[in-house]
Amino acid sequence: MLEFLKRPMVVTADINLHVVALTGVGLLSRLWHLTYPRAVVFDELYYGQYISFYMKRIFFVDDSGPPFGHMLLALGGYLGGFDGNFLWNRIGAEYTSNVPVWSLRLLPALAGALSVPMAYQIVSELQYSHCAAMGAALLVLIENALITQSRLMLLESPLIFFNLLAVLSYLKFFNSQKHSPFSLPWWFWLTLTGVACACAVGVKYMGVFTYLLVLGVAAVHAWQLIGDQTLSNVCAGVRLGGRGLSWGARGAETQVCVFCHLLSRAVALLVIPVVMYLLFFYVHLTLLYRSGPHDQIMSSPFQASLEGGLARITQGQPLEVAFGSQVTLRNVFGKPLPCWLHSHQNAYPMIYENGRGSSHQQQVTCYPFKDVNNWWIVKDPGRHELVVSNPPKPVRHGDVVQLVHGMTTRFLNTHDVAAPLSPHAQEISCYVDYNISMPAQNLWRLDIVNRESDRDSWKTILSEVRFVHVNTSAVLKLSGAHLPDWGFRQLEVVGERLARGHHESMLWNVEEHRYGKGQEQRERELELHAPTRADISRNLSFMARFSELQWRMLTLRTEDTEHKYSSTPLDWLTLDTNIAYWLHPRTSAQIHLVGNVVIWTSASLATAAYVLLFLWYLLRRRRRACDLPEDAWLRWLLAGGLCAGGWALNFLPFFLTEKTLFLYHYLPALTFQVLLLPIVLQHVGDHLCRSQLQRSLFSALVVAWYSSACRTSYTLRPLTYGDRSLSPGDLQALRWRESWDILIRK
Repeated sequence: MLEFLKRPMVVTADINLHVVALTGVGLLSRLWHLTYPRAVVFDELYYGQYISFYMKRIFFVDDSGPPFGHMLLALGGYLGGFDGNFLWNRIGAEYTSNVPVWSLRLLPALAGALSVPMAYQIVSELQYSHCAAMGAALLVLIENALITQSRLMLLESPLIFFNLLAVLSYLKFFNSQKHSPFSLPWWFWLTLTGVACACAVGVKYMGVFTYLLVLGVAAVHAWQLIGDQTLSNVCAGVRLGGRGLSWGARGAETQVCVFCHLLSRAVALLVIPVVMYLLFFYVHLTLLYRSGPHDQIMSSPFQASLEGGLARITQGQPLEVAFGSQVTLRNVFGKPLPCWLHSHQNAYPMIYENGRGSSHQQQVTCYPFKDVNNWWIVKDPGRHELVVSNPPKPVRHGDVVQLVHGMTTRFLNTHDVAAPLSPHAQEISCYVDYNISMPAQNLWRLDIVNRESDRDSWKTILSEVRFVHVNTSAVLKLSGAHLPDWGFRQLEVVGERLARGHHESMLWNVEEHRYGKGQEQRERELELHAPTRADISRNLSFMARFSELQWRMLTLRTEDTEHKYSSTPLDWLTLDTNIAYWLHPRTSAQIHLVGNVVIWTSASLATAAYVLLFLWYLLRRRRRACDLPEDAWLRWLLAGGLCAGGWALNFLPFFLTEKTLFLYHYLPALTFQVLLLPIVLQHVGDHLCRSQLQRSLFSALVVAWYSSACRTSYTLRPLTYGDRSLSPGDLQALRWRESWDILIRK
């Protein structure tokens, strides 16, 4: 039993020294003087605010992407002991001593460094030569824009890392499929593919392009697997130990085997990414439990689930709204601004600017601020009292109510008069009796949209309700239009007569709520000014919070303004743009996001060459002229599908987007192009150069080209690291294109 103790234990390991060396130089290029400059550089201003929110556990919403990337940056701050106390107010602001700059920039730098050996491994897994793999890695190593972006507190570098990890993991899985399916390495690489895809999407929504790329390639391979006739023979041998088998039984066994392959891929590439995506939000919402500046765009239930803010105001409010309750009504839609149903003593003007007349009744609006004039009393039409009875009589779905404005005691009303800015809809007002032939029409039927049964009670915060006018069937709705100065620029509320469906602009929920006890108006006014108190807590489930937050992130539209350094996708191809990231306050040292012109131009030409060669070979094969051996053709297809396909999926969608774009949006697509470049060069040398002389001349040209790329990288180094002061003449010499904005002090 103890025989193994008598023998020496030997562990053998295969270490690729090229991968080790590439990792070392990658770390050196990305980590060298990482704390310089010790100042806010470009979008560090943007991401730094969110890191501070994480450190202080303050909730925020960022529509640029899911929270995983932000959490990675915050992890660096946490490991460095950052307390979140720094004012992120301007680019170039010096970091204070409590900001761990090295730690905050570490994870993006590590991601950039590890992308170098991964480029080598991807080309190797595509079955191309060691020289091609080294070429891809060295191009990633010296590309100036990739170096700059990975040395700062930004998310493009982690995104590229997970993109490459997803592709590398899938290639390793695909190659292990050939000789050891369902082995431990096979499962490891398949699972890691799904994990990497989830992380790429979790860093930025752009990661979904690479996820779709991997799913597309995996779907093609799965389709080929279904038609693989050798699969049935292997399965039959394993199951029956080589005994005879009828054709029908063998067919059944094939289905089981193929089903296992498809099921494993579905779990790894579909289920695992979804679970991990949910996990990112679960951690995000668990960490950020305090109220913050972005609460207002969330619903009242969501706000009430956060510590402080609305939760502090509404904690323990009565759950069920009763006749006599005092409530504030928040519009669920919240666009263009979150607002509350509001009224004040001012009346609508007798004649509008366009000549139309109004009812001259008291104005009703939607007001985007907390105010005592937002309070309303839910009145039972059959009772005169404006207090809650004992015991309270809850308001239920389908009940008819009257809404009394708390401060003016006038009833919410509508009638056949056009709204001021929406003439197709009815005016909403608080009724003033002018002793004319316009009787009050102030009865509203309560419609609880998210009810579970037709006898559900109206619940504080949780219920989303419509108010349907009994006389005209108009629905109380936020139009979103800003009233003129006579309406104090508040938002228009109308009665929509042709209401179809349950659009959120017609939905309202009770945010603040108390049981009214004051019999006299003076007593009620004192109650309305007093803070609310009660005893019922309400916590949303994780899935409810996730669904709302995800929807807000996808539909939130920030105002995109033209930026000095914004650019178009066509500018990226020709490198006609750059971004000035940072300028030293006293010297001319500066950091720019600018690409290596030789690499960018060559990568674009290589992509065009691949497409042309692919079409040529395809036409030739259609005519039964196979210029490439079958294994070389399959390698060429897979390399193009992943590299050229990765470039197209990460680049072409930007032609359809309306948001402001910058040069760094092209970096994920550029990385795939860089991987394709040495593959095309090897293909030309192996298959298009017919003689040894041609191959020798081509190799010499490749060496000269790579030397020029290295020379260009070194020349642009002062703009990449920003560690050297340059004279006006030096800066002018670095302005290789007229469109480049190189900052020259006068």
